[in-house]
This record gives sequence, structure tokens and C-alpha cells, in this order.
Amino acid sequence: MTVEANQQHLWTARDAAHAVSGKVFGNWVASGVTIDSRKTRVGDLFVAIQGPVHDGHKFIGNAVARGAAAAVVADGRDLEGQGIDLNRLLVVPDTMVALQDLGRAARARATASIIAVTGSVGKTGTKEALKWVLGAQKSGLNGVHATQGNLNNHWGLPLSLARMSCDKSYGVFEMGMNNPGEIAALSRIAQPHVALITTVAETHQEYFESLEQIADAKAEIFQGLVKGGTGIINIDNRMSQRLIERAQSEKVKRIMTFGTRNEADWQLLEVNLGATDSVLRVRTPYDEQVTYTLGLPGKHLALNSVAVLAAVDACGADFSKATELLATLPAITGRGDRRNIRIPGGSFALIDESYNACPVSMEAAIQVLGQAIIFEGGRRIAVLGDMLELGPRSDELHAALVEPLVHAGIDQVFTGGKFMATLHQSLPSRLRGGHATSSKKLATLVCASIRANDIVMVKGSRGSQTRELIGELQALACGREQSARQKVCGG
Repeated sequence: MTVEANQQHLWTARDAAHAVSGKVFGNWVASGVTIDSRKTRVGDLFVAIQGPVHDGHKFIGNAVARGAAAAVVADGRDLEGQGIDLNRLLVVPDTMVALQDLGRAARARATASIIAVTGSVGKTGTKEALKWVLGAQKSGLNGVHATQGNLNNHWGLPLSLARMSCDKSYGVFEMGMNNPGEIAALSRIAQPHVALITTVAETHQEYFESLEQIADAKAEIFQGLVKGGTGIINIDNRMSQRLIERAQSEKVKRIMTFGTRNEADWQLLEVNLGATDSVLRVRTPYDEQVTYTLGLPGKHLALNSVAVLAAVDACGADFSKATELLATLPAITGRGDRRNIRIPGGSFALIDESYNACPVSMEAAIQVLGQAIIFEGGRRIAVLGDMLELGPRSDELHAALVEPLVHAGIDQVFTGGKFMATLHQSLPSRLRGGHATSSKKLATLVCASIRANDIVMVKGSRGSQTRELIGELQALACGREQSARQKVCGG
């Protein structure tokens, strides 16, 4: 959790103290902001957050040892024994409130055009695409500041804002939620000029009783939109009219839509889906058509790229230039990045979709796997972990993946976890590769089956250990290759 290396004098002691209404000691200057002592860099301002598991005040000494310029601490805390210079402190009543105040102050002094992105799926990929196409329009990536990773919650969003320097032309921030009211609070801090909702889908059903409630929670993003700002909505989504009405109730005057329907302001007219990329033809609100290549496969990514063009245009940037840059858009780790792994007799392709999963994103990933080109003897193999937070419909939604798996022509399916057992039992016997309760056992099953020219896609929710599964698969495959070499060499 660090800032760009070239950001200097992000916060002076005086400015930070004014932002958080705290008592400052010393005359220090911070070039970054962090809440993780393990990732502190020289010059960072360390904010000691009291979290549900860890208390940051216990790690101030670690942050100082790694070169923190100063620390934001709660009044009355005992800091003895941590080797802290008392002339490098900013004392506040509540460090979480202080972090939010730093974010608000960074937003207040910013001259950047701010884009906020939310949605049940696709928000991180859309955020990264916006960072890619906007950054290249203003002196490389120095022109844009964006959420790092998925820092999109009640502490991640203000932290991301607090790291933004005054010289940025654009700011792109992701907003996530688990409960009603969370996005409203984030939007009011960020005060975006553009608010984009990628889609509304069946996620977080453990916390919401209906899709309508999820839509209302996502629509909270309009509550912080600045006067004259733009709301961007997916017209193809069945909650689109509800989202439009929520935007209108928040006095949003400019609402732009994207999608395949004729009434879309940014209409996807045609998309040719390839194994590694897509070619799109889009009608713009200016009664012109543009054709461009998206450097990643998948219909879901193609549609979100249209939303990217709408957001680029809404913040006054060049969407034509953006269409050129989308051709070189890289995949994100855990969201479709692909690598080849050597095994005896050749190699197999591993598609990493392990970051997260819900029914919509799972179907999209299965579709991409189905479009992948396989060579002689190769198979399309899906390795699926539990989709979490789906509430009482969990078993039903897991079993429903049978149809997209069959339709996509997947050759073998391996499943892991409590809920994926339902899918395993529902699969035709010819597709059942195996089921396991742990990522290690699942990796062993998968690795024993993999052969040269296979394409293996791994996907599941963050809590289902699919991230760990990627590492275990790589390690096991490398072990097979090393063992084969030893046999050849007589080892």
C-alpha cells in the first residue's frame, strides 16, 4: 500500500494537522500514506488504524523502522517501548476519522476530474481500463491516480484519496459494499464528477433480500455526485430503469447509458469475440460509429469497454484516443491473466480468474474458456471454488452452472468447497473431474489430470482458497517437470 515514488511533499505536517484537526509534533513532510506497517516506504505517513483484528498502534515502531516520516495516533495511547520520535506524531481523537478527513482534504484540494466506479461485477477491471486509457493521455501514468488493487471500502477509499497529489488530471476510484449505506458514505467523500455502475447482479445476497435492494445500494453512488456531474448506467441490465430513477431522485441531470439496446447512448452494435481479444463496433452519442480492438477476450469485458468510452468522454478526455489504447489493455492478476506452465511433454495454459466470483462473473469466465483455442490433445478444464455470500439460494446458483459449462463445451470440471459439491453432483458424469474440500487436495487432483496443451481456468470467491490453488498448481506442475528431468538425466 504505497504511493508512486515520484510523489513528493504529499502532506506537510501543517497541512495534515489542518486536514484532521489534530495536534502535530515536529515539522515533517510525508510523500505517501499507508496503514500497513509491513508495506511502509520511506517518507510514508503511517495511520494507526484500530481494526477488527489488529491495532495499528502496536506496529508504529515497525513503520518507523521502515522509514515512516510520521505517524497518526489516537490521543491517550501508550507508545513507550516502540522507539518512536515524539517529534514525528500527529495526535487525533480517532485515527479512522482522521484517515477519512485526509481523504476529504485531498479531494477538496484536487483539480482532477474524479470518476467513481461501482457494480456487482467488473468494477476493478473497468477502473484499471480507465486508468490505462486516461493515464496515457496526460504525460503517461503520472496524469492519473487510481485505487490500488481493490481498496474500495470504508478505509480503502479514503486511503486511496489521501494518496492523490494535487497535480493529477484524473482520479479513478472504485467503490464496493456489503451493506446498505456504505457506498453513499464513500461517494460523499469522493464527490465524483462521473459515477459509473457497471451492472447489478446476484452478489452479496447474504446481506440483501432482493436484486432491487442491491440496485438501490449501488445507486447510492449518485448521492455524492457533484452538481452537473454525469451518471453512467448499463441499459442492458434489468435494474437499469430503477437505477435511472434513483439517479433522477438525486437530481442527476446528465444520465448516459451504454449497452446493446437501441436506446443506449453508447450502443454496442457488433462484437466479434476472439480467443485472445475482441473487435467492437460502437455507436456514440454523436451519431458516429467507431470500430476498435479490445486486447482481452470476453463479452463482459467488451461491454464494459463501452462504459469506459462513455466515462472518458464524460470527463472531457479523448475517447477516440481511448479506443486506440484499449488494444493494448493488459489483463489483471486474478482476473483473466494467462500464463504457460511447463510439464512433461510440453506445457499447459493457466487462466487465473481466482480473485473473486459470483454467478454472472463465473458464467463470463466459463464463456471465455469455451472460446479458447486448444491444440491437439488439449482440453478445456474448469477448476471452480465456492461462490460465497449468496445466501439461501447458494445451492441453486451453484447447480445452475451446469448449463453454461455444457454450452461452452468444457471437457472437464474440478470443484472445491462446500457449495461446489452441489455443482459436482449435478454435472454429467463425463464432465466430473473430481471434488475436494481443500485447495491442496484439489490441486493434487487437477495436477494429476493435466496434460500437455490443456487450458485450465481457475475461479472462485476470495474466501474459497482459489488464490492459494493457483500457487499450488504451479508448484505441483513445476515439481512434475523437475521430476521428469531427473528421470531423463538418471537422477
